[in-house]
Amino acid sequence: MRRAWAVAIKELRQIRRDRRTLLILVVVPTFFLLLYGYALNFDIRNVRMAVDDRDGSAESREVVAAFARSAYFDVVATPVGTAAGDALIDTGTARILLVVPPGFGRTVREGATGELQVILDGENANSATTILGYTTAVLQQVSAIWARAPVAQLVQVESRVWYNPELRSPVFLVPGLIAFIAMITAVISTALSIVREKERHTIEQIRMAPISTFAFVIGKTLPYLVLSQVGSTLIIVAAMVFFDLPMHGNWLSLMIVLALFLVGALGLGVFVSTVADSQEMAFQIASLVAMLPTLILSGFIFPITSMPVVLQIVSQVVPARHFLVALRGLVLKGLGLADVWPSLVALAAFGLVILSLSAIRLARR
Repeated sequence: MRRAWAVAIKELRQIRRDRRTLLILVVVPTFFLLLYGYALNFDIRNVRMAVDDRDGSAESREVVAAFARSAYFDVVATPVGTAAGDALIDTGTARILLVVPPGFGRTVREGATGELQVILDGENANSATTILGYTTAVLQQVSAIWARAPVAQLVQVESRVWYNPELRSPVFLVPGLIAFIAMITAVISTALSIVREKERHTIEQIRMAPISTFAFVIGKTLPYLVLSQVGSTLIIVAAMVFFDLPMHGNWLSLMIVLALFLVGALGLGVFVSTVADSQEMAFQIASLVAMLPTLILSGFIFPITSMPVVLQIVSQVVPARHFLVALRGLVLKGLGLADVWPSLVALAAFGLVILSLSAIRLARR
């Protein structure tokens, strides 16, 4: 352990001289969180709407006013005629076109069902589905006001949303961003560090020293573990300050989970360094193995339960998946370590396996 500590001290001195590495580990993650945190947002507001009111009745004007009052729509144009309305959708000036046919008001006053036409830009299927739901909700509110007699309620539903009452997308996305950024910075920084030793031929001198390969790996990764822990903690604090990420759990438990996750990420970086012979190759491989699995197979954006069974099985070896389960449980639900123990076991197992494999490969090379 004393020899591993000597390697760690040497690495710390090298990091202190290399300000770029220190910047990547401590400052850049917070910058990326702010950049991606504000850019990635599934909340849909201020949808550009065009209204072609061919009726001009009090009822049609009330429908238009209901959309204008809504926080989800902005009435940006009032085209006249089919061609003008279609042109607004084609050019992207409006995302949705509401057409009120002649006689709509008279039909409603007679107690019949008035029909409206909604033309929606479906280029983005996810947002189009959400916008259509907002449209239906606004029209149902107007219809309820016009109803001459209340309908007897046979079933009354009281809805309660736990952990994210306002259904804000940052509450869901920001924990994923924390895992994504921490994973990338830890893997890349460690891989580049060891490959840099190869390029400078200083790793041969270390191999000649009386130190085991596993002790060398521990000493090499220990400084990056400390710096990555600091950088990731700053990310979490920034998420709470800028994105109102709640913290219902225990900070000590969060630090333990974070450390287990970073150990696996740093071990993956060491493993990448055993494959790459140049810093350029190490950067490319590290970006690939850290970015794609964390982005696609961790539950960061895409629900794992909606994936094919094969991918669900593959995702079990992605450390970010287990880290996100524990992180969201601690931060959003206020769970303890005992509640997220399966994730802790998975993270610890991944870290142990990847560090062992890295040491074996380094010894052979």
